[in-house]
Amino acid sequence: MNPRRASPYVLGAAAAAAALIAAEAVSGTSDGRARTAAPQLPTQVLVPPRASLASLHGRPAVVNFWASWCPPCRREAPELARLSRRLGSRAPLVGVDWNDGRKSAQAFIARYHWTFRNLRDTDGEIGNRYGISGLPTTFILDGRGEIVRRLVGPQTASGLIRTLAAVT
Repeated sequence: MNPRRASPYVLGAAAAAAALIAAEAVSGTSDGRARTAAPQLPTQVLVPPRASLASLHGRPAVVNFWASWCPPCRREAPELARLSRRLGSRAPLVGVDWNDGRKSAQAFIARYHWTFRNLRDTDGEIGNRYGISGLPTTFILDGRGEIVRRLVGPQTASGLIRTLAAVT
């Protein structure tokens, strides 16, 4: 293939990719999905107080889906404890235990000294509505309750602080 003929295609593809990234930064999530209203959170509470979308309204929030049986969630757990301490009142952190037994979830929370709000998605229905495809999955919500970032896999406290700063 002649490199001179290929270059317009390469340039066109690069321009299209740049336009897609720019459009995503304005109106989509980090995984290319359009911003959507976050589904309601579960009502069962593991660590009070109960969190609802209405209680989170007006400021960004971090919603993290996890399970006690999930090895990557165990790696991420100390980071979420650090994040909770670092966030203070700037943005609420809400954990959602997905498809797990209550005793296992409570033992996990105690093991990692979590004091931030945690809810329980007993049958996985809420996580399915959020579209989780693996654990852990973290959602960054804006002050209107829209999902602005979806992060799959273990996150760090520093990375989540930077992500929150970028969307606020």
